[in-house]
Amino acid sequence: MPLPDIKGREKIFQVHARKIPMADDVKLEVLARGTPGFSGADIENLVNEAALRAARTNNERVTMVDFEFAKDKVLMGTERKSLVISDEEKRNTAYHEAGHTLVARLTPGTDPIHKVTIIPRGRALGLTQQLPVDEKHAYTREYLLNAIAILLGGRAAESLILKDFTTGAGNDIERATDLARKMVCEWGMSEELGPLSYGKKEEQIFLGKEFATHKDYSEETAKKIDREVSRIVWENFDRARELLSGNIAILHRMAEELLAKEVLNAEEIDHLIGSFKISGDLETESREGEPGDAPVSA
Repeated sequence: MPLPDIKGREKIFQVHARKIPMADDVKLEVLARGTPGFSGADIENLVNEAALRAARTNNERVTMVDFEFAKDKVLMGTERKSLVISDEEKRNTAYHEAGHTLVARLTPGTDPIHKVTIIPRGRALGLTQQLPVDEKHAYTREYLLNAIAILLGGRAAESLILKDFTTGAGNDIERATDLARKMVCEWGMSEELGPLSYGKKEEQIFLGKEFATHKDYSEETAKKIDREVSRIVWENFDRARELLSGNIAILHRMAEELLAKEVLNAEEIDHLIGSFKISGDLETESREGEPGDAPVSA
């Protein structure tokens, strides 16, 4: 049975939320947008976790804050309150997450930013969360390139501010490289290599449906693929770094706010960015409207 889409998840939230008293600020459509891939059981678990948190904090009604807390717990695990983090490491995490957030916020056509946090959960020291406005089933080349730039925004911020690199960007780099390789080898999005598929996947049905990639191209083509993947990743890293460099004051301010509050929501991010003059990708849009009106952006 397929997992529910955004409309299905909203209906499931409505069914389970009937059992609990909810505050007026609860927006089930926002929760549905922020839980892609959730099954009905996952959503029921999330609602129960939200109700338990409200009870522990002696609230008569379950608020949106309770639901957000429960969603983060289900997605990433419980808060690691016992984890001792030095001031330097906390500062590094704040700039890393601010880099993701600012690149996402200043790049037109990306998914809106929902929130950014430097509270450690599971294996993550921080998180920048985007919520798509609509359920997406196909992605454009521009959207994927923007996604790579956003993934590398944390590493770009490290290179600008810390003048060094941390291991916190490891998963970002892996995802960005994998995305670039799929663009070249699976989706035919490379102008140099054209609309061709490279590396046929073969399913080993007797080995628990494991997939092995069969190399169906020459060594010369392999070198071209490596060059294209490298070019895509480096170009978008440079784009992210240039965007942050041109808006360095906003990056510093956002990191300071994260260190002070630990969590920033979409409204707080928009207000912060709107108080600055923006340079870079949004320069043209900012002339036509207010600096905080453009669409926003794991």
